[in-house]
Amino acid sequence: MRADMLSTILNELNGSSADIEASAIISTDGLTMASALPEGFDEDRVGAMSAAMLSLGDRTASELGRGTLDQVLIKGESGYVLMAYAGSESVLTILAKTNAKLGLIFLDVKRAAEQVANLI
Repeated sequence: MRADMLSTILNELNGSSADIEASAIISTDGLTMASALPEGFDEDRVGAMSAAMLSLGDRTASELGRGTLDQVLIKGESGYVLMAYAGSESVLTILAKTNAKLGLIFLDVKRAAEQVANLI
């Protein structure tokens, strides 16, 4: 039941912008709770990397006096990876295209993360 609701949130998020290519909800210990990933992506690997990056981001923000971590953004030549907390127990990870309108994506991700946090 909860997994279906999480999948619905991801499907709505992916449908909200043509710039969002994939998304997943991952527990802070790296387990995938729901995903809308393209064929060939390893859910376990995405989960482990997301949890590790957010943990490192937490520590970096704290050590460098930037306050509580809100999100981690990675830009590569083929697009973006955005990770944001969805409550204290989960992470919302999305993959976006190179020319993505990040402002709109940040808003959509924030809304989806709040929905996830309310469910979990």
